[in-house]
Amino acid sequence: MNAPLTVAVIGSGPAGFYTAGALLEQSGVPVRVDLYERLATPWGLVRAGVAPDHPKIKAVSSVYAATAADERFRFFGNVEVGRHVSREELVERYDAVVYTVGAQGERRLGIPGEDLPGSVPAVDVVGWYNGHPDFADRAPDLSGRRAVVIGAGNVALDVARILCSPVERLAATDIADHALDALRASAIEQVVVVGRRGPAQAAFTTAELRELPEFTGAAVDVDPAEVAEQPGEEKLSRLIRRNLAVLRDYAAALPSQASEVSQASQPAGGTRRMALRFLRSPVEIRGEGRVAEVVFARNRLEVDAEGWVSAVDTGEREVFPADLVVRAVGYKGLPLVGLPFDDRRGIIPNDAGRVAGTEREYVAGWIKRGPTGIIGTNRKCAVETVATLLADVADGRLARRPRAGGVDPVGEDASWLREHQPDLVTEAGWRLIDAAERASGEPAGRPRVKLTTLDALVDTALSRTRTLTG
Repeated sequence: MNAPLTVAVIGSGPAGFYTAGALLEQSGVPVRVDLYERLATPWGLVRAGVAPDHPKIKAVSSVYAATAADERFRFFGNVEVGRHVSREELVERYDAVVYTVGAQGERRLGIPGEDLPGSVPAVDVVGWYNGHPDFADRAPDLSGRRAVVIGAGNVALDVARILCSPVERLAATDIADHALDALRASAIEQVVVVGRRGPAQAAFTTAELRELPEFTGAAVDVDPAEVAEQPGEEKLSRLIRRNLAVLRDYAAALPSQASEVSQASQPAGGTRRMALRFLRSPVEIRGEGRVAEVVFARNRLEVDAEGWVSAVDTGEREVFPADLVVRAVGYKGLPLVGLPFDDRRGIIPNDAGRVAGTEREYVAGWIKRGPTGIIGTNRKCAVETVATLLADVADGRLARRPRAGGVDPVGEDASWLREHQPDLVTEAGWRLIDAAERASGEPAGRPRVKLTTLDALVDTALSRTRTLTG
């Protein structure tokens, strides 16, 4: 068969672009790739998840731009599978469909008071300051003095750092304007990041830890007792030992401030202060009508026969005052209608990327393996899925046959898609958005000023002027 293998990739974040890239880079099978995205813009977490003060991480988008420049690639934005087109239609029209939809849900704490006003998931806060259209109106209340961030990963550090950073530093980034205005007026004076297990089990990267004083303009409060000699420290990885070294440096620099943070203290010189605390699990969020405090269980660590370190409640309780609580305990994948789903793990069950119990359908990224790893981890994951897909082509398991729509799954000039979604955003439309945002940022020396509403994004992509009424 001379016709190329047609593949629809659903989701244009890192996993989606790495999947497209792996398909286009191989030379064994002629291929065409259509990348579908629910939003009007590509790049997923690189645009809407990476903290705005981390431009070097965002630079990976140049790799995705190179993929998008391939003539065998097309971008179809503002198209939601299950709303504008069905999964069944895509399977009927393409030789294969790869879902790279990430993990769009949040993991819950499962404790009383979790849904009190003033208690918010990190996914909302991250989307808000990054200008994600779904979260532009979910501003956290920054009128109080004290924020508690529950979690011990890089997302928790990102949120804490943004809340603590001088606005002048953030004003040079692509942070959403509405977030910049809110942070400029913020009354937050102290942010406490609290982890369930010990410092050796925290999922921080060393670079994220080390940059905190530089990015926030303030020292970091760490309790020396919590970062003292760790059990089995000589067997810990190099990364963890580096993290411990950074944390110990912080503890040594602020010995007088490393006291219990259950009593809020006024930061010196008006600078917002960040504290890191470990071995505490939240058991209740309390307040009359809104958040006022968090009750934590004090933990000790136990190591099982296989070396897994668990946090065990000692029975002791500690109360932290809080005006804002940000729950940063992880993301979770959401089910897709018609596909199997492992609710406990938040993934679509699969064998090296091949969806269990279906034909022609594959997964890559967080929906395949869970929300773990860094952006680059998705490349290896995508390559594995593409290898599985191509192996299925080679052995006849993925038999190509005449598809609905003929040679082009979406018809000439994407006519089939435009019937379903007249406001289709193509690669050309994304380039118009990109150019407009960059041009808006240039006078202030910013990389871009993001458009943060769907209407503004689509109108820009389609060169459409919206008439104001009323």
